[in-house]
Amino acid sequence: MTAAKPSLELLRSLTDEHVLRELMQARRLTRADLAARSGLSKPTVGESVRRLTEAGLVVDTGERTPGGRGRGRVGSYYALADTVGTALVIGIAPDGVVAECVDAYGDTLTRTHHEISRPARPEQVTAALRTAATQAQRSTGRATRLAVVSAADPVQRTTGRLVRLPDAPFLLGELDPVDVLAPQVQGPVVVDNDVNWAAQAERDTEPADLTDFAYLFLGEGLGCAVVSDGQVRRGHAGLAGEIAHLITIGPDGRATRFIEVFGDLGLRRPGSTAIDVDRLRELADASSATREAIGAAVSGVLAAIVALTDPQVVVLGGPWGPAVLDAVTAAFGRLPRHVDLRAARLTREPSLTGARTDALARLRSAIVAAPRRTPA
Repeated sequence: MTAAKPSLELLRSLTDEHVLRELMQARRLTRADLAARSGLSKPTVGESVRRLTEAGLVVDTGERTPGGRGRGRVGSYYALADTVGTALVIGIAPDGVVAECVDAYGDTLTRTHHEISRPARPEQVTAALRTAATQAQRSTGRATRLAVVSAADPVQRTTGRLVRLPDAPFLLGELDPVDVLAPQVQGPVVVDNDVNWAAQAERDTEPADLTDFAYLFLGEGLGCAVVSDGQVRRGHAGLAGEIAHLITIGPDGRATRFIEVFGDLGLRRPGSTAIDVDRLRELADASSATREAIGAAVSGVLAAIVALTDPQVVVLGGPWGPAVLDAVTAAFGRLPRHVDLRAARLTREPSLTGARTDALARLRSAIVAAPRRTPA
């Protein structure tokens, strides 16, 4: 049997997708440019540009190429229309809520920040979330197709709700970002925890052959993301990597929960299980005993991670992870089974970077999939 030929409608759709993605990469192109970059014929590209213009996805920018007097025909530059919309990127963290609007070129059009007092309550975070999102959107004057949220708390996989777990240092209660943001966007609201987003951002800075690693986040809170075959593994409920209650080595050499180590060392914020990052750094620099105790505790956690997930490498991230890398490496190296350790390469807003990259990919896919009229 011979394979069925693609329908005319499918061919047009594939051509339109190709043209849109070329414009997303190059920002503005003439029909001749599009034909040269895509390998498609000029008439085929011309018909695609006409369809996309009629659908409101592409516009003539009004700019023209030099032409006339023997220099060839004047060409018109085309670009994505503003009406294709933007993506909303949100970061919810102990220091506040950040909201950005990103366009299909990957540009951050607006950015707002609203602080959150401690301890954070759901109603306070909800108000900051709604206000930050509204202000970011208002400044662009464009429709928001979707939202991607990074949250410094466990996230329930099926609903996107932030889940309150014992000793979670940030949010004192449950929060539903999907419910808050759904009225403000046209499409889906995607929520994941900050460690998973940071791991994805780290993955994207790596060579393509590094697809299996564990990302240990060490900050005010404690978390781990497991990347296997290039994908973050979230577990049945989305709570994989919640390592605060893993049993490890305490400062006195006895078994204890990981979170308790920092209480025993006097490294918690007053009235909270949140780790005092500044004090930890100071004591780790000033006291070899403190540094060795932290190294032993982290290495005990790593032993469990390695035994259960078999990563190629473990990445230490977060505000104080790289600062104790040498102590962790020394303690981990004495254990029966270990893998290479290294500090995270991406240190500036890794979680928001991961969420922003995902939002851009989703926005571009939504634009490509936008319904448009097929000519008769």
